[in-house]
Amino acid sequence: MSGIPMPAEIVQVAHKRLTAAAEEFDGSRISALVVELAEEWGVVRLWDDVCVPVLTTLSGYSPAGIAVEHALSEGVRVGLDVFRRDQGAGLPADGVLLAGAEQEEHCLGLHALAAALRERGQGCLLVGPALPWPALASAVRRARPGAVAVWSQSPVTGRSYRIGRFARDFPAVRVYGAGPGWVEPLTPPATRLDSLSAALREL
Repeated sequence: MSGIPMPAEIVQVAHKRLTAAAEEFDGSRISALVVELAEEWGVVRLWDDVCVPVLTTLSGYSPAGIAVEHALSEGVRVGLDVFRRDQGAGLPADGVLLAGAEQEEHCLGLHALAAALRERGQGCLLVGPALPWPALASAVRRARPGAVAVWSQSPVTGRSYRIGRFARDFPAVRVYGAGPGWVEPLTPPATRLDSLSAALREL
């Protein structure tokens, strides 16, 4: 169904179901709904049309709003992580290594990218948030991926010069900066990924 616009009323129903589950702190229902919609619509549409809008709507500074947003984020993360996961699969030679930038704890978008790559049969390995640059370098040496995508949610962690230096240290690996935190132009040979769809085209 990718490429065919979803009727607005169907998208609104999905928003309501996800919001209701979050407000009831029902993580199992959130994750089950994420898997259901990913299977039916595809990960990109799920992420762009449902997850991001609902997360944006629920974000707030009141204690109640923050708690609901956290419940939603955790349920979405679990659903994305179990979607199309093959527990026995390792990272192939041309696979993609995914990591959060140093000190970056908010990497939900990276879980969406991992799920979308698995959906397309692209091998990937998500090593988690807030990975120090030396640790990421060590992971690249051991896993030998074809590409690395580093997620930054905030300009505080999106250091253009740092990912550029990392890319120059590994000239045989394609290095990408993903997420909204990379507000400055990336230092070549690192390349910016502007959206989930763009990331899939590149990776």
